[in-house]
Amino acid sequence: MTITKRDTDAKRALQGLGDERSSVRLRAALAVGTAPDPRFVDKLIERCAIEPDFFVRDMLTWALTRHPVAVTMPGLVREVRSGRAQARSQALHTLSKIGDRGAWPAITRALLTDADDEVARSAWRTAVVLVPEGEEPALAAMLATQLGRGERETQLSLSRALVALGEATAPALLSATTAPDPRVRVHALATQRLRRDPDTGFEFAIEEAKRVVALGGSGREGR
Repeated sequence: MTITKRDTDAKRALQGLGDERSSVRLRAALAVGTAPDPRFVDKLIERCAIEPDFFVRDMLTWALTRHPVAVTMPGLVREVRSGRAQARSQALHTLSKIGDRGAWPAITRALLTDADDEVARSAWRTAVVLVPEGEEPALAAMLATQLGRGERETQLSLSRALVALGEATAPALLSATTAPDPRVRVHALATQRLRRDPDTGFEFAIEEAKRVVALGGSGREGR
């Protein structure tokens, strides 16, 4: 059997993905994406689950997007059910970049409410990209159950996802402004403010909402 230069380059790139130096792994991922080959896909997905460097993970995702959806989708959909949080998060991120709505059934309630904040944030972003037409209100209602969750980064991510859903978000947010939990009310009011005025900073919207809640209001007064 003749070993071609392409085979040699492929072997070198695949070996490079496991190198201890992040710079080598980055170049290897770039090489794989530059010359897509179905033989790379499983290794790319496998590496996404354990790669510690953000920039290398981003390049791995780019390399996966360079391959046919029919080749990458099955492995990524399996990966969102992985027991490893990073595997789930990165697979979701990659599915959002591919943008094929055929992956929508994989975005389950379990992922949208995942105990790991990074996985949940990835699921929210991906859901907004993949949600089929007409399913936006149901998704908004599901996302609204996560209002008040986590710290600033998590709350900002959820607000952005809700704002991206547009008018479909309005009923769920309105309902959340009277929730028993003050953190939920604050987050809902801040997200409403961001919907009305996208140029409002998140910190300002949160502080304004805290003042409203502290005064016993729900944000509905005077409307």
